[in-house]
Amino acid sequence: MPARKSVSGRKPSARLLLAAEVARLREESGKSLGQLADETTYDRTYLHKLETGVRIGSPEVIAALDRVYATGERLSMLWELARDDVFPDKYKRFMELEATATVRYEYAVSTVPGLLQTKEYAREVFWVGRPRSEDELEEQVAARVGRQELLTRDDPPHYRAVLDEAVLRRPTRDSRVWKQQLDHLLETAEWPNVTLQVLPFAAGLHDLLGGSLTVLWLPDGSSVGYVESSKTGELVENAAEVEQLKLSYDLLRDLALSPRETVAFIRQVMEDSAQCDPLAQT
Repeated sequence: MPARKSVSGRKPSARLLLAAEVARLREESGKSLGQLADETTYDRTYLHKLETGVRIGSPEVIAALDRVYATGERLSMLWELARDDVFPDKYKRFMELEATATVRYEYAVSTVPGLLQTKEYAREVFWVGRPRSEDELEEQVAARVGRQELLTRDDPPHYRAVLDEAVLRRPTRDSRVWKQQLDHLLETAEWPNVTLQVLPFAAGLHDLLGGSLTVLWLPDGSSVGYVESSKTGELVENAAEVEQLKLSYDLLRDLALSPRETVAFIRQVMEDSAQCDPLAQT
């Protein structure tokens, strides 16, 4: 059977394909939303939002639907494609490039980089942005955490992250979440493809103050940069501008602590946090 053409002439999004498939499977099964809610333990209103494309859901609810419909991992694979729809269009070009990058350098000025965030830390980051609903919050978290497979795939890029000291001096509201995040940084610092460095306040002024930076080295030998603030981001592809960003990064890296010193610094932050945490002293 030939593929159905879109009425608008545009390719349907993965989000709508996922919604249509979820709706089709329930219709063919003859189940009501109430029955499906009982079998998956998810609210019927939430399940209806999946079928209409209002939400794409979390990996957990999609896995539950795969089990109920005995579809293997088909819905989960569709969800992975639909996940990218959570990100703004202006960011998707960057995501296409990062998927092929062989080397990735980052400077984080205020929060732990997304690729190094725990699920709980990511939830706090998105929560302070006041998402419209709990469903939206969970989708944002799932989309961010899902991107971390870049660092654990079979052929991961070499990843270097320079963390401004401010990143480590701004804990989460929940001290347990903060400890888990610091533990995770120490764990990832041991991965063979990951290098972590802390830029201490004592380093003083530098050229990248005020924003975070990511530089990607691509397989064809070219590089791109992505400059980001809390609300905006800009992809930089002009070769001369990217070279300037790379120089700024190199100069900043020279001011940072060594990887060994960085591990010791993070451990000291953990000790300081524990001493200030009343729950840890009871």
